[in-house]
Amino acid sequence: MATLTPRPLLDGLVFPEGPRWRDGKLWFSDMHAHKVMTVDLHGRTEDVATVPQRPSGLGFLPDGRMLVVSMLDKRLLRLDPGGLTTVADLAGLCDGHANDMVVDSQGRAYVGYLGFEMGEEFKLASIVMVEPDGSARVVADELHIPNGSVITPDGKTMIVAESRGNRLTAFDIETDGSLSRRRVFAEVGDAVPDGICLDAETGVWVGSPTTSEFFRVLEGGEITHRIPTPGRYAVACIHGGEDRRTLFLLTAETTGEDLRRGISKGWIETVQVDVPGAGWP
Repeated sequence: MATLTPRPLLDGLVFPEGPRWRDGKLWFSDMHAHKVMTVDLHGRTEDVATVPQRPSGLGFLPDGRMLVVSMLDKRLLRLDPGGLTTVADLAGLCDGHANDMVVDSQGRAYVGYLGFEMGEEFKLASIVMVEPDGSARVVADELHIPNGSVITPDGKTMIVAESRGNRLTAFDIETDGSLSRRRVFAEVGDAVPDGICLDAETGVWVGSPTTSEFFRVLEGGEITHRIPTPGRYAVACIHGGEDRRTLFLLTAETTGEDLRRGISKGWIETVQVDVPGAGWP
């Protein structure tokens, strides 16, 4: 098993989440700073949008407009030239805070929920699919905190991290966007999978906050690489750069109680990997 050592790119953040690579920049939510930002490979940053109810998952429509999940008011927002507008109000479809998201090649957004409000008793949750016209429906339920999600390059399979289930779960994607044939992609032991990304060999890089590590896992559960993040939550990761071989790692120094109060220190680091990223996001 290989162990990789990352290099720092950006500090001074609060709690970075939802990384996406586009147009030569890393886009991400600084959740508890209530804003979406970009950073380039030289560490130069730009504020993109303010999301008062906490931004989480990001994605892009085929025409390039950005989508962002607004956690606390359970809305999917779109960044138009005049600012953020609401695509869908999802409060009536699932309980709990809206969370991460993946957007496919057709602009369909798959949004996961925590299933409960912070501090409440755990409940099973769902994935909601939002069409570009704003219509929405539940496409998978009874999930143990659906979190980061990826879609394979052929657009036929989704893999989602079930944080409370300690596993990655795969679904077939039907032509109408429905999810079917649920199955376990990989059990990950005591790791708590959060943000994930996919590579060209169908390996999944996983951030596990509570075990302070990123790791790459294959279908069936074999772990091929680890990146320890001692003393920090390993929150989320994404491939980027011109050849998609730069792996961006988002971490935070916090605790569960401090995070509920918005107290955290966040970083972004990079490491070079041999197998490039693939699929969505």
